[in-house]
Amino acid sequence: MTFPRRNIRLAEENYLGERVYFLTLCCEGRRPLFRNPQTVSRLLEILTEEAERKKFSVHAYCFMPDHLHLLIEGTAAGSHLLKFVNIFKQRSGFEHKQKTGVALWQFKYYDHILRRRENMERIEGYIWMNPVRKGMVREPWDYPFSGSLTVPWKECPPPADSWVPPWKKEQSGEREKAKMPEKEEMPG
Repeated sequence: MTFPRRNIRLAEENYLGERVYFLTLCCEGRRPLFRNPQTVSRLLEILTEEAERKKFSVHAYCFMPDHLHLLIEGTAAGSHLLKFVNIFKQRSGFEHKQKTGVALWQFKYYDHILRRRENMERIEGYIWMNPVRKGMVREPWDYPFSGSLTVPWKECPPPADSWVPPWKKEQSGEREKAKMPEKEEMPG
């Protein structure tokens, strides 16, 4: 029995034009495929090529072992996020499967469209600090699979206050509710 896939995207017009996006793309089965420097190097080449073709700037990236974080910005009225991600995943996934026989990407990915009030530097810091938070390196610039195609990222200081992705805010809020004891009834 097959189940229909639920559409998790907004209306298409939300993904057009000069907007900024935070993305997380996960490896199929959350396998740690990005530990291989050659794999990451080739994916970065494809990302760079497609970003240029599809009119996107890659402000921050981090290839964690089993997922990829990106902060990207459409640079033209015709920049189309859904097409950009689809072609990047198709090209890289096809090439990876041809070489290894293993699927690269999960079907879906997470996107967050930044609002004007959201600070890009905080989100860049979140992306680059990911290996530090996971205990993989002491300093973000020591991680070999992070960077930027637009800024000298190793010169950027970590933000003073940490950005939290919206889905983690929801999770932490539910965790806090679960930790709170129920109020005892006061005797009348």
